[in-house]
Formats: sequence, C-alpha cells, structure tokens
Amino acid sequence: MSDIPVFFLHGLAYAGLLFLVSAGLTLVFGMMNVLNFAHAAMYMVGAYLSYTIIMQLTGQFWMALILCPMILFVIGALIERFLLRRVHKFGHLQELLLTFGLAYIITELVKLFWGNYPLAVNITGFLSETIPIFGITYPVYRIFIFVCAIFVGIVMALVLYKTRLGIILRASVNDSEMTNTLGVNVPLVFMGVFAFGAGLSGFAGVIAGPLLSTFPGMAHEILIDAFVVIVVGGFGSLGGAVVAALLIGQLQSFGVLLIPKLSVALIFLLMAVVLIVKPSGLFGEEQ
Repeated sequence: MSDIPVFFLHGLAYAGLLFLVSAGLTLVFGMMNVLNFAHAAMYMVGAYLSYTIIMQLTGQFWMALILCPMILFVIGALIERFLLRRVHKFGHLQELLLTFGLAYIITELVKLFWGNYPLAVNITGFLSETIPIFGITYPVYRIFIFVCAIFVGIVMALVLYKTRLGIILRASVNDSEMTNTLGVNVPLVFMGVFAFGAGLSGFAGVIAGPLLSTFPGMAHEILIDAFVVIVVGGFGSLGGAVVAALLIGQLQSFGVLLIPKLSVALIFLLMAVVLIVKPSGLFGEEQ
C-alpha cells in the first residue's frame, strides 16, 4: 500500500509527457487530417538538441526549453511547405510513406551526429530537488512535467476555443475553400499548425531528456503510446488526448506494479475495448 502514492505520481508524470507528445499529433491530425509518423522523430531531435545545449554548450535547462521548440517549429514549417504540401492531395498513403521515410532519415542523422549510445541529461537547481507529498519524498522534476502538461493543455484549449485565431483554425478545417474565399491564407494556417505541432514535440523532447535516457530508439518507444492516446481519446480531440493520456499513464505505472509481465499489453487491451465499444474513440466524432 505504501507504494501506491509513488506509482500514482509516476503515472501522472508519464501521462504529462505522453500528453505533450500526443497533443501535437492530435492537433496535426485533427486540424490537417495528416498522418505524421515523423512526429516522434522530431520529439527525439528535441531531446538530442537539449542534450547539446544543456550538457555541452550552456548548461541551462531553461534555455533549451525555449530554443529547442523554436528550432523544431522552423523544421516543421519547412517540412510542411516543401514536402507534405506536395503529397497531401494524394491521400493518407503518400503522407504515411513520406513521414515514415522522414522518421528513418532523422533517426540515421541522429546516430551520425550524436552516436548510437544513450546520453544522460542532468539538471540542477530546484528541479533536481525533492519535496514531501502524500507522505513520501518525491522528485520536483516529475511534478514539473505534469504541471507543464496542464499549462500547455489550458493554453491550447483557450487558443482553439476562445480566440479569433482558434475560429480561423476551426473554420479552415471545416470548410477550407470558403475560408480561403473570405481572405484567409489557408495553406499558411496549415503550415503554422504543423509547425506548432513540431515545436510542441520539441518541447516534449526537452522535458523527456532528464526523465528518460536519450537514445535513438526513444522515438519508437513513445510513438506507439502516442498513437494509442489519439485512438483511445478520439482523432482530433484535445480533451480525449487528456483523458487517454491519464488512463494510459496510470495503466503503465500500476501495470508494472501489479502485473509486470502484462504491463505492456494493458494499453493495447484498453485500446481494443474502446474500439469495440466506441470505434471513434472516447471523445471522437463519428464520420
């Protein structure tokens, strides 16, 4: 029983990281209807760039948290403008092949520049300390991850549903031709959405660096969980991503504690049950 608070908090920390990764994926798929298999590779690039900034150049975690999302934002904009835009009109198969190939190219470039061995990112200051909570001593950094996820989720919800920019985004998705006729540059809007999703993946990569080991296989590990999140939560549903990330985070954490041999299979069991009961996901809209 004494382990329950620890594993509950572990589940919240992983749920926060999972939401940060899957929110960008959900946004891109929901807004642009684009299957982006390179999303996790961008997350990995964010982690490696943060290693370079923190461990080799400046030693400043906060600088990495600002610079890496900006770099990934630019990379995402270039990918959408010169690659995805050319194949988007041909359908999901071409998008899948393109982004799948990009993921492999990015992975090989990472191995070329940073090597094929794990790299550890160390943090200093108050984030490296521990605090008493629920009668236990717990790392501040894991709580910081969950707080970041809450902040990002609130900001995204406010922008999408309470601002003029959000109205333009949703209008561009629902009827791009009419929105373009009204004077909105829809291709520019879509490029901004994709770039923001890439920047968010870079943000998640920086967050993941001190928590997990930074290595070339980290993209594949998070990609499966992220796609389970958007399938369970519902394609394009931000609220669904929140709920699904919390469910999967706790399943992963308590699965290791209670059923270690089946812990990996639990999230796929959850996905199967949700798809049987509600094929569109928990909060997805039926097409």
